[in-house]
Amino acid sequence: MYKPALFLLTLVAALGAASLPLRAQQDSNPLPPGDGRDVVAVTCSQCHSLNALAQLRQGPKAWRHQIYDMIERGAQVSPSEIDVMVNYLSTHLGPGIPFPGPTPAHIDLPAGAGADIVQSRCSLCHGVDRVVATKRTHAQWTGIVNRMVYLGAPITPDQMKTVLDYLNTNYGD
Repeated sequence: MYKPALFLLTLVAALGAASLPLRAQQDSNPLPPGDGRDVVAVTCSQCHSLNALAQLRQGPKAWRHQIYDMIERGAQVSPSEIDVMVNYLSTHLGPGIPFPGPTPAHIDLPAGAGADIVQSRCSLCHGVDRVVATKRTHAQWTGIVNRMVYLGAPITPDQMKTVLDYLNTNYGD
């Protein structure tokens, strides 16, 4: 009778310890409350940290693309969950939603056409310090700005040209 009780106690302790990382991850969910949070948390945490997800700021088109990309990589998402996830992510982690943690440092940009657009639009998703950290070629700036527009940066084609001219003039390689 002693051996079965010891075995049962060991089994219960092992199962409890094995569930600690999962419970800790659920308790420290960094995602804001809202309809769809649980679906996003359960689905996305199967492969990576929710902290990485909480640092992104993307529009609905980009979030939908991310979800389909993850489905192609094996994420278990039912068709009825896709719109719920896109709506949650774009509402709570879209352009203009503040990042958790300290506010990025203010950067004084050189004056010029486009400075106001860079300051107001780029800072919707990340600090301007990321914009000015490195000089880049015209092709690199074009690729980055195109990607940001795809991800949800709210700028018009005319503003895009102005931003590219400004970035190439002030931060071009």
